[in-house]
Amino acid sequence: MSEATAPGVIQDSRLRANLVGLQTLVIKEVTRLLRIWPQTIVPPVITTTLYYIIFGKIIGSRVGEMGGVPYIEFIVPGLVMMSVINNSYSNVVSSFFSAKFQRNVEEMLISPMHNSVILLGLMAGGMTRAMLIGSIVLLVSMFFVETLSIYSIPLTLSVALLTAALFSIGGFINALLARKFDDVAIIPTFVLTPLTYLGGVFYSIALLPQPWETISRFNPIVYMVSAFRYGILKDRLSPELIDINIGVAFAAICVFIILLFSTAMWMLNRGIGLRA
Repeated sequence: MSEATAPGVIQDSRLRANLVGLQTLVIKEVTRLLRIWPQTIVPPVITTTLYYIIFGKIIGSRVGEMGGVPYIEFIVPGLVMMSVINNSYSNVVSSFFSAKFQRNVEEMLISPMHNSVILLGLMAGGMTRAMLIGSIVLLVSMFFVETLSIYSIPLTLSVALLTAALFSIGGFINALLARKFDDVAIIPTFVLTPLTYLGGVFYSIALLPQPWETISRFNPIVYMVSAFRYGILKDRLSPELIDINIGVAFAAICVFIILLFSTAMWMLNRGIGLRA
C-alpha cells in the first residue's frame, strides 16, 4: 500500500512546495516594489506627465487631430504601453540581477521549487509593477484629455498583461546574461528605448513612406501599441490608422512570449549566466 501511494505523496509534496515557493516569490517581489515606491512608482509617472504636457498639450495643440481624434488622445495608449514595457522589464532585470550579485540566487536554485516557478514568480512581480504604473498613467491622462472612453476593457487588459509578461521574460534573460551592473542598462538603452520610440507611440506607422512602413512591421512593439490603441480608440479612430490587424497582433505577441519563455527556461536549466 505504501509503495502504491508513495509516488502520489511525493508528487503532492512537490506541488505544495512549488505553490508555496511561487506565493513567497510573488509576495517578496510585490513587497519590494511597494517598499521602494519613490523609486519604482513616482519617477515613471512624473516622466509620463511631462510627455502629456509637452507632446500632448504643447505640440498636440498644433498637430490637431490624428485619425479623427485629438492628438493627445491618440498618444495616450502609446504612453501607457511605454510605461508597461519599461517597468515590467526593469523590475525583473533589477530584481534578478541583484539576487545574482548578492549571491542569494543559489537559495532559490537549491530549493524544491521547479525552475519555471522561479521565472513565473519574477514575472508576476514585473507584471504587477507594470499594471500598477500603467493604470496610474491612464488615470493621469484624464487630467489632460477631455473625454477618454475605452472601446473594450477586456481587450486592452489582455494586451497589457501579455505585453507585461513578454517584457518581464525579456528582463529575466537580460539579468541572466548580465555580468555587471553596466550590462543591465545596455539592452534598455540601445534596444528597448529605440524600438519603443519607433513603435508607433507618437504616430501611426501608416503615415510613414515606404520602405519605412514595411520595416516598422518587424518591430514587435508596433503590434503591442497598435493592439492597445485598437482596444481604446477603435470606434473613433480612422480605419486607415489602425496599423495592425488585431488577430495578427495577438498571435505575434503570443509567439514572442512562447519563444522568450522557452529561451529563458533553457538558459535557466543549463545554468547559463548563473555559474561564476
